Formats: sequence, structure tokens, C-alpha cells
Amino acid sequence: MSTKISHSGVIERIEKDKVQVRIVQTSACAACKVAGYCNAAESKEKIVDVFCDSSAKNLTVGQSVTVTASGQVATRALLWGFGLPFLLMVSVLIVVLKWTGHEGVAALSGLGVLIPYYIMLWLFRDRMREQLAFSLEVN
Repeated sequence: MSTKISHSGVIERIEKDKVQVRIVQTSACAACKVAGYCNAAESKEKIVDVFCDSSAKNLTVGQSVTVTASGQVATRALLWGFGLPFLLMVSVLIVVLKWTGHEGVAALSGLGVLIPYYIMLWLFRDRMREQLAFSLEVN
């Protein structure tokens, strides 16, 4: 398995420290040769923000680039976005169920603990941006 994740894209906008790149995210079926015949292919256009230093001065709008991220970055993003919230929710669900014996309260508590978790992620988004960084390669 590759340790680098990459998507080809086109630069949409260049700002002071940020480059917005339009990529086409495809499902595994979209790359299949017979995808047009089985109607299972799925693809979406997305705008990705890539935070750059002074290297953005050499880029132009409409230029083809490749957005890359390491496998470690992808793993960290999945852990923070899905893994930890799941463990937190299940842990709170079990503790509250054992403590109160009421399933409704346990379920609401398990879901409710996600609100402060995602608020904390949002508050620390600038710090996390450094650890979840994309890079650009000019085609």
C-alpha cells in the first residue's frame, strides 16, 4: 500500500498563505473500465485548501497540480474525526448505562458528549492544520 495519497487538481484561487485547488474525488468504481455501463461510478468535485509558504508565488490560477498527503496524515485525520469520537461515545454510553441503568439517558449522553468534542476540534483547528497539512506538486 502506498504511503502517499495524491489527487490531481486545478488551482482555483491563490490567497496570501492559502491555495484553493479543485480536485475530483472518485470512488473505486469510477476508475473501473466498465463503470459507465454499470452506473456504479461516483465522483465529486471538491475544493481543498492547501496552506503554503512563499512557494505559492510561483503558482497561477488554472495551473494543474497534484495535492498530496502522507498516509500518516490521513490516519491522524481519521483518528481525530471518527476513531476518538466513536471510542468516547461508546465509553460514555457504557458508563452512564451502568451508572443510571436507563438506556435513553445513556444514549443521549453518548451522543451529547460529541458536541464538546467537535467544538474542541473546531477551537484547535489552527494547531491541527499544521499536523494535517497537504502539499502541492506542480505537474
